[in-house]
Amino acid sequence: MTPRLLFRAVAIAEAVTWAFLLTAMFLKYVTRTTEALVPPAGGVHGFVFLCFVAVTVFVWVDKRWSVGTGLLGLASAVVPFATIPFDVVMDRRGRLDGSWRLAAGGEVPGNPLERVQAWVLRRPVIAALSALVVVTLVFVALLVIGPPVPPSS
Repeated sequence: MTPRLLFRAVAIAEAVTWAFLLTAMFLKYVTRTTEALVPPAGGVHGFVFLCFVAVTVFVWVDKRWSVGTGLLGLASAVVPFATIPFDVVMDRRGRLDGSWRLAAGGEVPGNPLERVQAWVLRRPVIAALSALVVVTLVFVALLVIGPPVPPSS
């Protein structure tokens, strides 16, 4: 899977989960018909948000984006549906082109982040399982902590 394909898939998934969450919130707060969809929509969106953050950092390191570009990529996940235009702009500018530069047979990693990325690219199954465990643990920790605002009475 290329950086472009991975980033696009997660950017679209993030936007879709925004739509699910906003729809659930509309049903709860505007139509007052049901609040049953908010917990699953929030959970799915939170999980995909964390995945988007991880993929954005991964592509940022691989493609050597500037700090500003990387932070803009991360910020695009906070604004509903902004991951899609960010992906389109980065694709048009060629900032997602090519294969993974640190994959087996590629460049030699030059710093600790690149060494981690090279390890991941050379051991994708172990890395994917490890990433799934880490994202799940963060997700569970956030669920235990609770929502960012106290529940309304």
